[in-house]
Amino acid sequence: MTEDDSCPCNAAAPGGQGWSRFCVGEMWIFSGLSREELASLAGSLTRRAFEAGETVFRQGEPAQHIFLIKSGRIRLSRLMENGTELILDIRKPGDYLGEYILSDMESGFPYPVTASCVEKVVTCGFSKASFEGMILKHPLVGLTVIRNMAGRIANLTERIEAMSQTHLEEKLYGVLLNVAREHGRKGSEGSYVLEMPLTHEDLGFLVGAHRVSVTRIMKRLKETGRVTHDGRTLVVRGEADALPH
Repeated sequence: MTEDDSCPCNAAAPGGQGWSRFCVGEMWIFSGLSREELASLAGSLTRRAFEAGETVFRQGEPAQHIFLIKSGRIRLSRLMENGTELILDIRKPGDYLGEYILSDMESGFPYPVTASCVEKVVTCGFSKASFEGMILKHPLVGLTVIRNMAGRIANLTERIEAMSQTHLEEKLYGVLLNVAREHGRKGSEGSYVLEMPLTHEDLGFLVGAHRVSVTRIMKRLKETGRVTHDGRTLVVRGEADALPH
Protein backbone atom coordinates (compact mmCIF):
# COMPACT_ATOMS: atom_id res chain seq x y z
CA MET A 1 0.00 0.00 0.00
CA THR A 2 1.13 3.56 -0.59
CA GLU A 3 1.88 6.07 2.18
CA ASP A 4 -1.47 7.74 1.51
CA ASP A 5 -3.16 4.35 1.55
CA SER A 6 -1.43 2.95 4.63
CA CYS A 7 -2.61 -0.01 6.63
CA PRO A 8 -5.54 0.88 8.98
CA CYS A 9 -3.68 -0.91 11.79
CA ASN A 10 -1.01 1.78 11.79
CA ALA A 11 -3.52 4.38 12.97
CA ALA A 12 -3.94 2.28 16.12
CA ALA A 13 -0.25 1.57 16.60
CA PRO A 14 0.47 1.14 20.32
CA GLY A 15 3.75 3.03 20.02
CA GLY A 16 7.20 1.90 21.01
CA GLN A 17 9.40 -0.53 19.16
CA GLY A 18 8.39 -3.77 17.50
CA TRP A 19 5.38 -2.51 15.55
CA SER A 20 5.38 -3.77 11.96
CA ARG A 21 4.42 -1.28 9.26
CA PHE A 22 3.90 -4.21 6.91
CA CYS A 23 0.24 -4.68 5.92
CA VAL A 24 -1.81 -7.76 5.03
CA GLY A 25 -2.47 -6.16 1.63
CA GLU A 26 1.27 -6.29 0.91
CA MET A 27 1.43 -10.07 1.15
CA TRP A 28 2.53 -11.75 -2.06
CA ILE A 29 -0.86 -13.45 -2.44
CA PHE A 30 -2.48 -10.02 -2.89
CA SER A 31 0.12 -8.52 -5.19
CA GLY A 32 -1.50 -6.63 -8.07
CA LEU A 33 -4.77 -5.68 -6.37
CA SER A 34 -6.20 -2.28 -7.25
CA ARG A 35 -6.66 0.46 -4.63
CA GLU A 36 -10.38 -0.29 -4.51
CA GLU A 37 -9.76 -4.01 -4.01
CA LEU A 38 -7.20 -3.28 -1.27
CA ALA A 39 -9.75 -1.05 0.42
CA SER A 40 -12.29 -3.90 0.29
CA LEU A 41 -9.69 -6.25 1.75
CA ALA A 42 -8.89 -3.78 4.53
CA GLY A 43 -12.59 -3.56 5.38
CA SER A 44 -12.75 -7.29 6.07
CA LEU A 45 -9.71 -7.36 8.36
CA THR A 46 -10.01 -8.10 12.06
CA ARG A 47 -7.47 -6.91 14.60
CA ARG A 48 -6.96 -8.92 17.79
CA ALA A 49 -4.84 -8.53 20.92
CA PHE A 50 -3.44 -11.42 22.96
CA GLU A 51 -1.74 -11.54 26.34
CA ALA A 52 1.59 -13.24 26.96
CA GLY A 53 1.05 -16.99 27.34
CA GLU A 54 -2.28 -16.95 25.49
CA THR A 55 -2.81 -19.49 22.71
CA VAL A 56 -3.67 -18.17 19.26
CA PHE A 57 -4.52 -21.61 17.86
CA ARG A 58 -3.83 -25.22 18.76
CA GLN A 59 -2.39 -28.09 16.78
CA GLY A 60 -5.13 -30.15 15.14
CA GLU A 61 -7.80 -27.44 15.18
CA PRO A 62 -9.34 -26.61 11.77
CA ALA A 63 -7.42 -23.71 10.24
CA GLN A 64 -9.84 -20.81 10.06
CA HIS A 65 -7.70 -17.65 9.99
CA ILE A 66 -4.82 -16.07 8.15
CA PHE A 67 -3.17 -13.20 9.97
CA LEU A 68 -0.18 -10.92 10.16
CA ILE A 69 1.74 -10.34 13.39
CA LYS A 70 1.76 -6.58 13.93
CA SER A 71 3.58 -6.64 17.27
CA GLY A 72 4.90 -9.21 19.72
CA ARG A 73 6.26 -12.68 19.14
CA ILE A 74 4.55 -16.04 18.69
CA ARG A 75 6.10 -19.43 19.46
CA LEU A 76 5.25 -22.33 17.17
CA SER A 77 5.45 -25.81 18.71
CA ARG A 78 4.40 -29.32 17.80
CA LEU A 79 3.37 -32.11 20.14
CA MET A 80 4.87 -35.46 19.08
CA GLU A 81 3.23 -38.85 19.55
CA ASN A 82 5.51 -39.65 22.51
CA GLY A 83 4.35 -36.50 24.32
CA THR A 84 7.46 -34.46 23.57
CA GLU A 85 6.86 -30.83 22.63
CA LEU A 86 9.19 -29.47 19.96
CA ILE A 87 9.73 -25.73 19.59
CA LEU A 88 9.85 -25.16 15.85
CA ASP A 89 10.06 -21.42 15.41
CA ILE A 90 9.52 -17.98 16.90
CA ARG A 91 7.56 -15.64 14.61
CA LYS A 92 8.12 -11.88 14.85
CA PRO A 93 6.28 -8.72 13.74
CA GLY A 94 5.89 -8.72 9.97
CA ASP A 95 5.53 -12.51 9.75
CA TYR A 96 2.19 -14.09 8.91
CA LEU A 97 0.53 -17.41 9.69
CA GLY A 98 -2.26 -19.55 8.29
CA GLU A 99 -1.84 -18.82 4.58
CA TYR A 100 -2.45 -22.51 3.79
CA ILE A 101 -6.19 -22.01 4.42
CA LEU A 102 -6.31 -20.54 0.91
CA SER A 103 -5.38 -23.90 -0.61
CA ASP A 104 -8.13 -25.83 1.16
CA MET A 105 -11.14 -23.55 1.47
CA GLU A 106 -13.72 -26.32 1.74
CA SER A 107 -12.58 -29.13 4.03
CA GLY A 108 -10.49 -27.05 6.43
CA PHE A 109 -6.82 -27.91 6.78
CA PRO A 110 -5.88 -28.57 10.43
CA TYR A 111 -3.27 -26.38 12.09
CA PRO A 112 -0.08 -28.48 12.08
CA VAL A 113 1.35 -26.62 15.09
CA THR A 114 0.30 -24.72 18.20
CA ALA A 115 0.87 -20.96 18.24
CA SER A 116 1.30 -19.35 21.66
CA CYS A 117 2.25 -15.79 22.58
CA VAL A 118 5.68 -15.21 24.05
CA GLU A 119 4.64 -11.64 24.92
CA LYS A 120 1.73 -9.33 24.24
CA VAL A 121 0.71 -9.75 20.61
CA VAL A 122 -1.42 -7.80 18.16
CA THR A 123 -2.51 -9.52 14.95
CA CYS A 124 -4.41 -8.41 11.88
CA GLY A 125 -6.07 -10.79 9.44
CA PHE A 126 -9.28 -12.35 8.28
CA SER A 127 -11.25 -15.54 8.71
CA LYS A 128 -11.91 -18.04 5.96
CA ALA A 129 -15.61 -17.11 6.05
CA SER A 130 -14.99 -13.37 5.67
CA PHE A 131 -12.53 -14.00 2.84
CA GLU A 132 -15.04 -16.18 1.00
CA GLY A 133 -17.65 -13.44 1.40
CA MET A 134 -15.27 -10.83 0.03
CA ILE A 135 -14.48 -12.97 -3.02
CA LEU A 136 -18.19 -13.36 -3.75
CA LYS A 137 -18.52 -9.57 -3.76
CA HIS A 138 -15.20 -8.97 -5.55
CA PRO A 139 -14.37 -11.98 -7.80
CA LEU A 140 -11.26 -10.26 -9.17
CA VAL A 141 -9.65 -10.51 -5.73
CA GLY A 142 -10.02 -14.29 -5.84
CA LEU A 143 -8.69 -14.39 -9.40
CA THR A 144 -5.64 -12.37 -8.36
CA VAL A 145 -4.97 -14.69 -5.44
CA ILE A 146 -5.20 -17.75 -7.72
CA ARG A 147 -2.79 -16.19 -10.22
CA ASN A 148 -0.31 -15.26 -7.50
CA MET A 149 -0.48 -18.72 -5.94
CA ALA A 150 0.05 -20.32 -9.36
CA GLY A 151 3.07 -18.08 -9.90
CA ARG A 152 4.50 -18.98 -6.50
CA ILE A 153 4.00 -22.71 -7.19
CA ALA A 154 5.75 -22.37 -10.56
CA ASN A 155 8.64 -20.53 -8.89
CA LEU A 156 8.99 -23.18 -6.18
CA THR A 157 8.82 -25.94 -8.80
CA GLU A 158 11.68 -24.33 -10.73
CA ARG A 159 13.76 -24.05 -7.56
CA ILE A 160 13.12 -27.69 -6.65
CA GLU A 161 14.00 -28.77 -10.19
CA ALA A 162 17.25 -26.80 -10.03
CA MET A 163 18.11 -28.43 -6.70
CA SER A 164 17.24 -31.86 -8.10
CA GLN A 165 19.45 -31.31 -11.13
CA THR A 166 22.39 -30.40 -8.88
CA HIS A 167 21.79 -33.58 -6.87
CA LEU A 168 21.46 -35.66 -10.05
CA GLU A 169 24.69 -34.21 -11.46
CA GLU A 170 26.63 -35.36 -8.40
CA LYS A 171 24.88 -38.73 -8.43
CA LEU A 172 25.60 -39.34 -12.11
CA TYR A 173 29.21 -38.20 -11.77
CA GLY A 174 29.67 -40.58 -8.82
CA VAL A 175 28.20 -43.49 -10.78
CA LEU A 176 30.42 -42.78 -13.80
CA LEU A 177 33.50 -42.49 -11.60
CA ASN A 178 32.77 -45.78 -9.82
CA VAL A 179 32.05 -47.63 -13.08
CA ALA A 180 35.20 -46.20 -14.70
CA ARG A 181 37.34 -47.22 -11.72
CA GLU A 182 35.93 -50.74 -11.70
CA HIS A 183 35.68 -51.45 -15.42
CA GLY A 184 38.03 -48.92 -17.00
CA ARG A 185 41.72 -48.12 -16.81
CA LYS A 186 43.73 -45.33 -15.32
CA GLY A 187 44.39 -42.41 -17.61
CA SER A 188 46.53 -39.33 -17.25
CA GLU A 189 46.31 -36.86 -14.37
CA GLY A 190 44.20 -39.11 -12.16
CA SER A 191 41.47 -39.69 -14.74
CA TYR A 192 39.83 -42.99 -15.66
CA VAL A 193 39.15 -44.16 -19.19
CA LEU A 194 36.05 -46.23 -19.83
CA GLU A 195 35.73 -47.94 -23.21
CA MET A 196 32.61 -49.93 -22.36
CA PRO A 197 29.75 -48.18 -24.18
CA LEU A 198 27.02 -46.86 -21.92
CA THR A 199 23.86 -45.40 -23.41
CA HIS A 200 21.91 -42.64 -21.73
CA GLU A 201 19.17 -45.20 -21.12
CA ASP A 202 21.71 -47.35 -19.25
CA LEU A 203 22.83 -44.39 -17.16
CA GLY A 204 19.24 -43.42 -16.48
CA PHE A 205 18.59 -46.89 -15.10
CA LEU A 206 21.67 -46.69 -12.87
CA VAL A 207 20.73 -43.34 -11.31
CA GLY A 208 16.95 -43.67 -11.47
CA ALA A 209 16.37 -40.78 -13.86
CA HIS A 210 14.77 -40.19 -17.24
CA ARG A 211 17.00 -40.31 -20.35
CA VAL A 212 16.25 -36.66 -21.11
CA SER A 213 17.52 -35.64 -17.67
CA VAL A 214 20.65 -37.76 -18.11
CA THR A 215 21.34 -36.12 -21.48
CA ARG A 216 21.05 -32.67 -19.91
CA ILE A 217 23.32 -33.55 -16.97
CA MET A 218 25.89 -35.26 -19.23
CA LYS A 219 26.14 -32.02 -21.19
CA ARG A 220 26.75 -30.17 -17.94
CA LEU A 221 29.46 -32.65 -16.87
CA LYS A 222 31.22 -32.20 -20.21
CA GLU A 223 31.00 -28.40 -20.01
CA THR A 224 32.62 -28.41 -16.55
CA GLY A 225 35.36 -30.81 -17.67
CA ARG A 226 34.46 -33.58 -15.26
CA VAL A 227 33.73 -35.91 -18.18
CA THR A 228 34.99 -35.97 -21.78
CA HIS A 229 33.59 -38.16 -24.51
CA ASP A 230 35.35 -39.33 -27.65
CA GLY A 231 33.36 -41.85 -29.66
CA ARG A 232 32.84 -44.85 -27.40
CA THR A 233 35.52 -43.74 -24.99
CA LEU A 234 34.51 -41.92 -21.85
CA VAL A 235 37.10 -40.17 -19.69
CA VAL A 236 36.11 -39.37 -16.12
CA ARG A 237 38.32 -37.10 -14.02
CA GLY A 238 39.04 -38.23 -10.46
CA GLU A 239 37.36 -36.21 -7.72
CA ALA A 240 40.57 -34.40 -6.78
CA ASP A 241 41.18 -33.47 -10.43
CA ALA A 242 37.63 -32.50 -11.38
CA LEU A 243 37.32 -28.90 -12.43
CA PRO A 244 35.23 -26.60 -10.22
CA HIS A 245 31.63 -26.22 -11.33
